[in-house]
Amino acid sequence: MAITTPEIRTDVQRVAPEVVAAAARHPAAILADVAGRRGTLNGIVAMTPGARMSGPAFTVEVRAGDNLMIHAAMALAKPGDVLVVDGKGDTSCALIGALMMNGCKMLQLGGVVIDGAIRDIVELRELGFPVFARAVNPNGPTKLVPGRINWPISAGGLSISPGDLVVGDDDGVVVVERERAASLLPLADKKVAEEAKRLDDIRSKRALKPGWLDASLRAAGLLKDGESL
Repeated sequence: MAITTPEIRTDVQRVAPEVVAAAARHPAAILADVAGRRGTLNGIVAMTPGARMSGPAFTVEVRAGDNLMIHAAMALAKPGDVLVVDGKGDTSCALIGALMMNGCKMLQLGGVVIDGAIRDIVELRELGFPVFARAVNPNGPTKLVPGRINWPISAGGLSISPGDLVVGDDDGVVVVERERAASLLPLADKKVAEEAKRLDDIRSKRALKPGWLDASLRAAGLLKDGESL
């Protein structure tokens, strides 16, 4: 039977699979830079060292300390989706633990991002499933309070819409608007090439000082015309 409650949306326009695959080749930092140094989730860090994720956002809003809607989202999400949970920044109890994380992995989800806490960190690291959260707390949640699925949410100080591109690695999580994601990929490719050349210049001692430094110092009024460090 079709779901009729307006609080749960199942028709999501996701970022294209080819964009997800291309974005997965790039570090979160590169995508954040070419997105205008924006789109990163403040205070939310990798709980699985070395894990990487790239996928469309499957957004979940819960009441602080309650994970009912995360269970519902797991029943609805498709393989590759990244659950992005607006947990209100509450860290007084964990919203997911080992059982749910194993379930997410078996469902072939792309990862989980929670603006809140998790638990069972040892099992998570052994599992290797990409999870990003604000904190760890052994206290468990309630499963009683309604919320919303696939509505725009706020997490880590950022507005996130269903279907947006979500990329995460050890540096953190960056979210790019679905409509904008494809246009950033050529810029990311270019920046990777530029940084590779810059790194080669540094290692070979050809150019230890950035080429832009003197001009920026002049623009800031710290060097006069013709002066150089």
